[in-house]
Amino acid sequence: MALTIYSIGVLIDEMKSKDFRLRYKSMDKLSDIAQTLGAERTRRELIPFLTENTDHDDNEVLLRMIEQLKLFIPYVGGVEHASVLLPPLENLCIAREASIRDKAVKALCKIGRKMNEPDLIESFIPMLERLAAGVWFTGRISSCGLFHTAYPHAPEPVKNELRTLYRKLCDDETPSVRMAAAKNLEKFAETIEELHLMNYIMPMTKHLLQNDHDSVRSLAVKSCIALRKLLEPSVFKTEFLRIMLQSVQDTAWRVRGMVADQFLQLCDALGPDLTRFLLVYICLVEDNVVEVRTTGAGKVTKFCQRVSPETTVQYILPHVKALSLDSSHHVRTALSSDIVGLAPIIGKDATVQHLLPIFHSLLKDSSSEVRWNIISKLDQIYQVIGIELICRTVLLNILELTEVRHSWWIRHAIIEFIPIMASHVGPSIYNDVVGALCIQWLTDKVCAVREAAVQNLKRLAEIFGREWASENIIPQVLNMVNDQYYLYRMNALDALLKLAPVMGSEITCSQFLPVTLAASKDSVPNCRSYVAKVLKPLASVVDQSAVEESIRPCLNELRADIDREVVDCANEALQAIAQVNGRRGQGS
Repeated sequence: MALTIYSIGVLIDEMKSKDFRLRYKSMDKLSDIAQTLGAERTRRELIPFLTENTDHDDNEVLLRMIEQLKLFIPYVGGVEHASVLLPPLENLCIAREASIRDKAVKALCKIGRKMNEPDLIESFIPMLERLAAGVWFTGRISSCGLFHTAYPHAPEPVKNELRTLYRKLCDDETPSVRMAAAKNLEKFAETIEELHLMNYIMPMTKHLLQNDHDSVRSLAVKSCIALRKLLEPSVFKTEFLRIMLQSVQDTAWRVRGMVADQFLQLCDALGPDLTRFLLVYICLVEDNVVEVRTTGAGKVTKFCQRVSPETTVQYILPHVKALSLDSSHHVRTALSSDIVGLAPIIGKDATVQHLLPIFHSLLKDSSSEVRWNIISKLDQIYQVIGIELICRTVLLNILELTEVRHSWWIRHAIIEFIPIMASHVGPSIYNDVVGALCIQWLTDKVCAVREAAVQNLKRLAEIFGREWASENIIPQVLNMVNDQYYLYRMNALDALLKLAPVMGSEITCSQFLPVTLAASKDSVPNCRSYVAKVLKPLASVVDQSAVEESIRPCLNELRADIDREVVDCANEALQAIAQVNGRRGQGS
């Protein structure tokens, strides 16, 4: 959208305004200003103006400026003029706020990848060198994220200088600079020639792994493991195995935590013989710091996939049992989210002997999240040991969790498991154990649980058949239509609607339809409008005579209701029934 010169003047004034909102608004219009000014004036006037005004402004305004500038290459005349965008972004690379520096670095990398090689050498690399050698440590931090963009296009003498400069950043007096160097080492290594990878990157990585600052060592562990993609497995194992094993015993928990976080990647890099790493994993899950144990506990299944089932049963499961009793709920939560995956690895017998007692313990855990993690994955357990065994062993524990004092999402997960269980145990066991609960859930205080309970009754009717449903479900649902709470009455109507296609036209006409029609006289407008919504689909279940003799007259009465929503629902239902009858007439 092109602007007038007057509008541009107004926006320029807004950029200088003391009002934050006006300055932010003006940044949104930068592309429009540049389009109106043209490429030459944008390079000559707008970009220098922005460069001068990057020092003292709100973070949100500066972030918005960066978002605009990284897309500005077309507005300054194309890639041959892209270098003019570097000065304002260079200024932002030394900002105090880390989010601004990170955004500015990403924008510079995006622009740098599009620049011509001569411009990259003449403008981008000198900018990088100024930041890396600058007085402000923030600039040195930002420079670490630019090397991987500049290095591939630099001539050989300049490449030597860049490698030396990066090494200096790894030894910088400021820990945060060394942290940035360790963090970006992986990206830089991906651009370096194989010869220098061996004689430059590897020594520098080892140097960072032995740094006196724990955060530097932690980030170096991550970069070190990432090098496995660039080195031969044998070389990686020879050079880094000993250092990685030492990191497990590091005095700083952050380093041990990073080893735990990257543990699976480390196993893949140094496999297939994982004997040593069995001891490493045990050290991690026995660590005295909660964060380390939590990370290790969440990786138990994937690690056990890399070792034999016998090793898992003999060496890992004793520690899994200890984790299930850990004093920290964070550890137990991480374990419960992953432990179910062990069942198919160790097989039915070992699951019954070793895992089921742990499942029992976790189902009684004080943390609702731990209990829900097990409940929500019961299907994975019964696929290994069979539903009959689950019903005999953990069913009582599961049913204890249906009490209202437990979190509603646990009841919701149990409800979804009921039809799976019912299809295996038969109606008699179902009636004795959970039959009353399934009706009770229709009056739960949580809407999502009530809705799940309705779907549950429908699936049970499909599994056990109409005769069973007529004796065990329908009478209780019909009684609920007269409950004192209108939400429960509406839920009962919803249950009748879902059950109607399963029960068929005869039962719907003889039992469902009369109570539904009676509910049209309900004192609560929401219930009356819901009756209209229910009658619309019921019309497709019953025969045409019931529609004409019962449903249509009821809807016509609702059209005269004093509540507008009831009237709208009744009209909508009548229109839908008329359309269905019209299609039936065309078909005949």
